[in-house]
Amino acid sequence: MGALNLAEWQKLPMSLTELCINTTLRCGQSFRWRKNDAGVWSMALHNRILTLHQDTDFLYYKSLPPSPPHAPPTPPNSHPPSVAPAEPPDDDTLELIKHYFNVTPNLSKLYEQWSASDPNFAKKAPKFTGVRILKQDAWEALVGFICSSNNNIARISQMVYKLCVNYGPLLGHLDGEPYHDFPTPQSLAQNGVETKLRSLGFGYRAKYLYQTACIVCEKGEGWLDALRNPESPTLGTKPEPAGEWKPEGRDGYREAHE
Repeated sequence: MGALNLAEWQKLPMSLTELCINTTLRCGQSFRWRKNDAGVWSMALHNRILTLHQDTDFLYYKSLPPSPPHAPPTPPNSHPPSVAPAEPPDDDTLELIKHYFNVTPNLSKLYEQWSASDPNFAKKAPKFTGVRILKQDAWEALVGFICSSNNNIARISQMVYKLCVNYGPLLGHLDGEPYHDFPTPQSLAQNGVETKLRSLGFGYRAKYLYQTACIVCEKGEGWLDALRNPESPTLGTKPEPAGEWKPEGRDGYREAHE
């Protein structure tokens, strides 16, 4: 634990076989988490700075609300970042963590099931316990996918960091480091964004990021999330039956690819 005072943290009972954040957060699903020398992970997520730490029995967490909205973005740029919304009236951090890490399925039983049907999985699984599929924001996942083209995790992480610093709302500072939330589609659909991204080293991806942001804006608010599997909805929304699985895929899947 080092110098960490875990008495100041909230905690969620969680074994490493059910969730291992050291593996899950650096396996190429999300690209904004930072880990310090004390083993603490941190990221700006859903209008707060979320910090996590884990031992063999618990997942510890703290949430830092955004700073006052008059705080200027850092560094300044010609395209002002989107403005951070007001702090949520109720602390839903625990709900957010459970949703984000998709903790409902019993992972140990799934590992047993997969190991029984796949000898190779059975051989490798003990080294990689607690890996879960994150329930990420659809827009952030789409942008991360575009940045991943012909790329590696370290460089994708740098690109996503540059997007947040230049176009995301500044939520505050932690240990002297600024934390920006993820930029909105509107902030990446401004004139000049493609040119700016090329200057930041995005290469041909700059065009696709700008064009994708424009399309998402044109489709209207909620369009991208409406393409989700209703069995895995957004935070705060109850799951619904996804309908019949057809050979060509479910309706939402087909619509997303038309």
